[in-house]
Amino acid sequence: MAHTDPLPKALLALDQALFEEVRGINILDAIAPENYHQEKAAFFESNYSISPDFAYGEHSIDLFARKRALYNLPVESLPDDDLIQLYSDVIESYVEKLDQFRAIGTDEFVYESLRYFGEPNEKDIRNAQFVLHFPDDLAPLDDRDMGTDEIVNHLTSFADARGYQYDIRLDEKMIANILVSGSTIKVNANARIAETEVHALAHHEVGGHLVTTLNSRNQPVKVLSLGSPVSTTTQEGIAILCEYLAGYLTLPRLKVLALRVIAVQSMLIERDFKRTFLLLKEQHDVDDSTAFTITSRVYRGGGYTKDYLYLQGFHQMLNAYETSEHFNLLLSGKVSLNHLPLIQRLINKGYLLPPKYISPAIATPQPVDEVKRLLAHAIK
Repeated sequence: MAHTDPLPKALLALDQALFEEVRGINILDAIAPENYHQEKAAFFESNYSISPDFAYGEHSIDLFARKRALYNLPVESLPDDDLIQLYSDVIESYVEKLDQFRAIGTDEFVYESLRYFGEPNEKDIRNAQFVLHFPDDLAPLDDRDMGTDEIVNHLTSFADARGYQYDIRLDEKMIANILVSGSTIKVNANARIAETEVHALAHHEVGGHLVTTLNSRNQPVKVLSLGSPVSTTTQEGIAILCEYLAGYLTLPRLKVLALRVIAVQSMLIERDFKRTFLLLKEQHDVDDSTAFTITSRVYRGGGYTKDYLYLQGFHQMLNAYETSEHFNLLLSGKVSLNHLPLIQRLINKGYLLPPKYISPAIATPQPVDEVKRLLAHAIK
């Protein structure tokens, strides 16, 4: 198919039908605790003796009907084997996400999370321990804190300077300090974070996640906005790579990523919020608030293993950035590294477009000091 030819009607119809069927299936929103701040206060008031009992919002998704509708989509009618593969993989991914929806807030959720994301292996644990053994004084920070007004102003300037289309708002229920959901930049209404971290998160969330969202929306089809199976490793890896190439990936930030790996392992072994929290606090000297945040992230929903993928994703994306001629095509949408050859072929065939926006840190990388470079490349 030539680049100037209109897309086949069968493709456009199926693409729109898939987009409609997966509307509202957002696991991260669904497992955001509605009572996070209350449970955090209660946990500390009890002197760490009462584990949080997180509450989650109700959803109105008919899981069986959605699954049936997804499997009934006529993928075999698509005119290209690569399209069939891409759409089949995305459909299967959303079927698995529906299984996660069904189990939110129950003991079954951790098994659905394991089935989708997997669990840290020995190499992941070794990488995490390696990072955590680095002394903190290798990367001393002389930083001031920024409040929500300054954070919002910085993120707004960052996005406006590059012509991004976005919304920005404060959020009272967030666990994270800053995140991007769709094209909305959300800032924790209680956030107060170091200036270096604000710069890092601007490159991570806006330069990374928002860029791939905007590129996906620039595509002639919607499928790249939906996310291919376990694109988390690639997408989070790209976002952390942006922090690194911008010169803002600090050792404390890397240690947080490593602690997430340790926390996921503890959650799977202990199944006890208090024990995971105390492991971080007592064995790794993590402050109370950070330990609670990391622990909450891995226990939300009933046990969420996704967080071990950040460190692994950074390693994979740093390697791909340095070795893959077509690395920037990963910015075309919410794609995973194992789909890169397929995405390249579909671009060459005219079904997809190259990315309109390139992450600022990838387009114009900054010098990285030798300690950070050695540390980043030592993660295997």
